[in-house]
Amino acid sequence: MITGSLTWVTDTNNPFFVPSTLPYEMPPFDTIEEAHYLPAVERGMAEQRAEIEAIVSDPEPATFENTVVALERSGRILQRVLLVFYNISSADTNPNLQDLQKRIAPMVTAHQDEMRLDARLFARIKDLHDRAGELGLDEEQAWLLRRYHLDFVRAGAALSDEDKRRLRELNEELALLSTTFSQNQLAATNAAAVVIDDVAELDGMSADAITSAAKAAAARGLDGKYLLTFNNFTMHPQLAALTDPKVRERIYTASIRRGNDGSDSDNSETVLRIVAARAERAALLGYSDHAAYTIEDQTAGTAQAAADMLARLAPAAVANVRVEAVERAQVLGRETIDPWDWSLATERLRKERYDFDASALRPYLELERVLRDGVFFAANRLYGLSFTERSDLPTYHPDVRVFEVFEEDGSPLGLFCADFFTRDSKNGGAWMNSHVLQSRLLDQRPVVVNNLNIPKPPAGEKALLTFDEVTTMFHEFGHALHGLFSDVTYPRLAGTNVPRDFVEFPSQVNEMWSTWPEVLANYARHHETGEPMPRELVDRLLESQQFNEGFATTEYLAAALLDLAWHRLSADRVPSGSDARAVVEAFEAAALETAGVAVPEVRPRYRTTYFGHVFSSGYSAGYYSYIWSEVLDADTVAWFKENGGLTRANGDRFRARLLSRGGSTDAMGLFRDFAGRDPRIEPLLRKRGLDAAI
Repeated sequence: MITGSLTWVTDTNNPFFVPSTLPYEMPPFDTIEEAHYLPAVERGMAEQRAEIEAIVSDPEPATFENTVVALERSGRILQRVLLVFYNISSADTNPNLQDLQKRIAPMVTAHQDEMRLDARLFARIKDLHDRAGELGLDEEQAWLLRRYHLDFVRAGAALSDEDKRRLRELNEELALLSTTFSQNQLAATNAAAVVIDDVAELDGMSADAITSAAKAAAARGLDGKYLLTFNNFTMHPQLAALTDPKVRERIYTASIRRGNDGSDSDNSETVLRIVAARAERAALLGYSDHAAYTIEDQTAGTAQAAADMLARLAPAAVANVRVEAVERAQVLGRETIDPWDWSLATERLRKERYDFDASALRPYLELERVLRDGVFFAANRLYGLSFTERSDLPTYHPDVRVFEVFEEDGSPLGLFCADFFTRDSKNGGAWMNSHVLQSRLLDQRPVVVNNLNIPKPPAGEKALLTFDEVTTMFHEFGHALHGLFSDVTYPRLAGTNVPRDFVEFPSQVNEMWSTWPEVLANYARHHETGEPMPRELVDRLLESQQFNEGFATTEYLAAALLDLAWHRLSADRVPSGSDARAVVEAFEAAALETAGVAVPEVRPRYRTTYFGHVFSSGYSAGYYSYIWSEVLDADTVAWFKENGGLTRANGDRFRARLLSRGGSTDAMGLFRDFAGRDPRIEPLLRKRGLDAAI
């Protein structure tokens, strides 16, 4: 049921019903209203149903043009509205939009099932697939046909009518459950924010961070207090600075209890229902478990291959973290260390070992300079891009900025939208979305969005970043480049439509430029004086890059292994019980112990009930993909260094042979075409200090 006072808008006024007339078909956010979404979804589905009916009713034999291309052209209204709605529901939601999301998600899932389970449509796809060798297709067309056939098979097109009926039920249930998880996660994260009454309890935090905390409190009507808000992770930046151990413990405890505290936003029961439904669906489709189903279509190929890589890395990472734990306890004058003290002890040890204080970097990491003189500068050096801010184009929130992107010769490439600041209406973490997908078939250029969660400074003050936030900005812009550089004919293959365990590879490669000497020197300047970051501070930053890597790798591996543990359960092994909270807690503890990553001082980067990547996003049984992609990333970084680094020749090669190809061919083939060989794991092991695993 829709809450609030929405008024349905007539067809003539709904901006989704026709292509946007703005540059690059940028959505007309100044005319889009909440009441437009549902009618546009409904009309979009009806229009696509009619288009599908025309395809399957065509008396002519199936051809690539009248079937596959027709499918690619179908559903334009639906795609327009969903690309906007999915971003809005993550980046600037409210109760009305959340109710709409719960209504729209199962509707869209049912619509997709209706299309992919249509026996008549599948028969035409299968006929073309069986005759592919005689159709005279080019490489991209042949790959698209193969993808469509695989999509239909994996969606259950070959099932019996009874099994199709049950599959539809499971898919609709999962769509609603995933939406519920996401909304609970946002509510739990907002509710977990720690309120501080006395500024003395914030000792150790920088003045601008304290000001931001005061502003965050005032925004919730808590004038005179201070609010420490959370991101998605288990650990939070404040833990590295606050000197009061009781405050650190409050923050840490609030963080790890999110979604598993018995409140209205508790996600425990939702998790168990998601896992059970995914396991049943996998069995219905002929797989042993959800991980087997998911990873079959990734570059890893099998869940065992993914698990084997994680298992190879875990012992070395845990060995490193146990040494680190002893060192950090000693810094605090103790025999053991509590998890909420880890970050503070780490920074003290970093300062002691490298004469390096991470907080000393912040005055040199001002957001605007990092963006223009760092992220954009590197893109110019590598690819010849230039950026012009477009304040004339409407956005969905006042914080969103729009930049037009140009090639070196001045020709237009697309639009880049930046939504950098955190707010209560926004999911935690960082991600990239598309408002418009590139396609030569539809004559569309890309419009991409980067979402981050940087604390917003008070009006008139500059946003100073941590180095982790700088790295995240470069990372997400790597995804943006993947979307912007897309140069394919068919929208199904555009941009980041690649295997999940490949999609993080280009973005992780782009992180390397954050510490590349020429780039770092260009953006790392004091926000008041303009003086460059002192050479000795730069040197200590670079020297300490591998510092605390045992912790970073262990918390990541724990999350990745936890993801696989949940999703390698067959339907008859999914745990249950009257106390869902206890069931989830017990399963998580046992899974980490079995995997050898149960380290008391280091919890998973995401615990189960706030693990949005795998329970409300597209990474189920796929969180391993970050380190799987990092094999390619580390090897590619080595390639760049061996071939001259930040040069146009290198950038053009990476763009032409990999970034521009989207999902138009085999992903690992793209890597081999770029690097001239298979990937090597050794650069990753050295990068993470896991040489013992070689």
